[in-house]
Amino acid sequence: MALDLQLVVETEIDAAWEPLLHAAAAAALAAAGVTLQAVVTLLLSDDARLQALNRTFLGYDQLTDVLSFPSGEALTRPGVHLGDIAISVPQAQRQAALAGHAITAELQLLLAHGVLHLLGYDHAEAEEKAVMWRLQAAALQGLGVVVQMPA
Repeated sequence: MALDLQLVVETEIDAAWEPLLHAAAAAALAAAGVTLQAVVTLLLSDDARLQALNRTFLGYDQLTDVLSFPSGEALTRPGVHLGDIAISVPQAQRQAALAGHAITAELQLLLAHGVLHLLGYDHAEAEEKAVMWRLQAAALQGLGVVVQMPA
């Protein structure tokens, strides 16, 4: 399975993050059993931008760490655009510090989480959450990333 991760960077990041992000998105797709080539757009931005996106598209005027916007395209052809993901880098940095792991691990967790949302996974109900958290853990474990999963 090939992945075209299209990065849109609006905040300062370390160039070494790009291959780690690509690996996390690919691992999430693999954990979910996706074998077709897929395209995902990733916006790395700041708190204000994520809050504005959350307010505009979901109606919540509050900061969030990650947002996913599925394209709605079916996984029926190679090169399908799964959708867009936005991550607040400052929020990821704060969460990593609180959890006691590296910012890269937090970004990989958030990106894997976002990719699973693009694929239709959710965590509103306990059963859904158990499946989604298992897939996130499998993706991260395959990368050797250890994080404390949110409750």
